Amino acid sequence: MYQEQGAPQNGWDNSNPFSAFTNFIYKTFVIAELEIRKLRHDPTELLTRAAQPALWMLVFGEVFTRVRAIPTGNVRYIDFMAPGILAQSVLFVAIFYGIAIIWERDLGIIHKLLASPVPRTALVLGKALSAGVRAVSQAVIIYALSLLLGVQVSWSPLSLIGILLVIILGAALFSTFSLIIACIVKTRERFMGIGQVLTMPLFFASNAIYPIAMMPDWLKVIAHINPLTYEVDALRTMMLVGGTSAYGIPFDFAALISAVLILVLIGAKLYPTVAR
Repeated sequence: MYQEQGAPQNGWDNSNPFSAFTNFIYKTFVIAELEIRKLRHDPTELLTRAAQPALWMLVFGEVFTRVRAIPTGNVRYIDFMAPGILAQSVLFVAIFYGIAIIWERDLGIIHKLLASPVPRTALVLGKALSAGVRAVSQAVIIYALSLLLGVQVSWSPLSLIGILLVIILGAALFSTFSLIIACIVKTRERFMGIGQVLTMPLFFASNAIYPIAMMPDWLKVIAHINPLTYEVDALRTMMLVGGTSAYGIPFDFAALISAVLILVLIGAKLYPTVAR
């Protein structure tokens, strides 16, 4: 078919900044959609990932609510803990996401993606968004458990939309962090070891299951630079009836978005190295 010389073959006018931006967004969503399709092959993965957070709420949460050993003010401990367990569930889904990158390298998929005209940033951001969609299913499970345990959950539409955004941002952040680790270590064995080492410190060095005020000073410093802290703070504010933020919702979102952007840029820089 005849095509006018100089016309863009992909149908996009990349000389136009708006067209270039929409092209980038389109390719990002294409990558995300391709990743989400994988769920059809093994949807049980999402349920198995929810087993550990469910045990935390049903056992740890119920026991410490009765003991009242952790001061949470006027909020029941199980209510205080529920948003933290939701954040934990998102973390567990996302932190091992990088193992898929190594599998794709072994199957030759990475080489095909790198040879495509898709920008590296769109590749990384698309995978991050797909991790966010996967993590949304965990919210359904944690909400169901919260209702079962009598947690005072807010059903405000604005709060639900905010929670959805926080979950997607949190999953995007930690899945991109996972991708960066995979690009550095390049082997499944090393990646799994590092992933297991990092998961619990990230969880315990946050406000997920106890207030930061209880921590020693050195741990408070780590908690304040831990992105999970701001994810939990935002979730706790919007998920609970009468929830209040320690840092302010705008600051929580700014911290998460900034961390995601920084990690996506680093991931885009390192992504080609995984194929070597």
